Amino acid sequence: MQNDNLKSYLHLHVIVFIWGFTAVLGKLISLEALDLVWYRMLFASVIMTFVVIFYKESIRVPFNVLVGFILSGIIIALHWLTFYQAIKVSNVSITLACLSTGAFFASILEPIFYKRNIIWYEVLFGLIVIFGLGIIFKVETQYTTGIYLAVTSAFLSALFSVINGKYAKEYSPNIISVYELSSGFLFLSIYLYFADSFTPAFFALSTNDLIWLFLLSSICTAYAFSASVKVMKFLSPFTVMLTINLEPIYGIILVLFIFPENEKMSPMFYIGALIILATVIANGIMKSRKKLPTN
Repeated sequence: MQNDNLKSYLHLHVIVFIWGFTAVLGKLISLEALDLVWYRMLFASVIMTFVVIFYKESIRVPFNVLVGFILSGIIIALHWLTFYQAIKVSNVSITLACLSTGAFFASILEPIFYKRNIIWYEVLFGLIVIFGLGIIFKVETQYTTGIYLAVTSAFLSALFSVINGKYAKEYSPNIISVYELSSGFLFLSIYLYFADSFTPAFFALSTNDLIWLFLLSSICTAYAFSASVKVMKFLSPFTVMLTINLEPIYGIILVLFIFPENEKMSPMFYIGALIILATVIANGIMKSRKKLPTN
């Protein structure tokens, strides 16, 4: 059992590292953000459909649940769209640092959706996160649009997680993925159709973009999602949550190595980012202690 825990813990770090790499792929892929997300959802939907067929899982769900899946799919599509657009107009470091504010938004949304009281330390941590974000706004004024987009992406990510949390306990992650990825893909397809964006140039992908897109859709989306669910069988929720909070750190370290010239930021940016990340981790520690049984 101990060996399984160690393997799962190492596996989780690999998964989080992969998630951190999605931002790098967003910079490597030359497509516009909307085109990139459309292809990501298309490829991932096809992959997850084959997975469901392979495991012979039933796709029947109640109508109200189906509506929830569709809504969640649209939200995750908008989350990815604002995420990659933030990278395009600013850079990966700015986007990942601001994306860490998602935990703050979740602390506001959870009491609304789950009808619980607001917790005092979440309010305090929220104010500290805003302070850290204010530092980034002050020193990186040339990236204001990217910051707004990244914070919007963080809010959408938190909204998606809160809504999806109810479904994850009752339905297979493969079924959830198929419906949500397909819904997001269909939503973007309708928009692109009426915007007359389906031109020959839209489907003319370079070899490099095709390779990066397939890696993004298969390893970073389909595989990482299902694998993250499996490791939860051996690890505590706190361990999983705390490790996932390392994603922005892994991502920022990656881009500093891969794009050293474009991603070098001012010292005050890293102070602001560190304040946000430390607050997110502190929030996870406080939540874990509150849930631990007393002997």
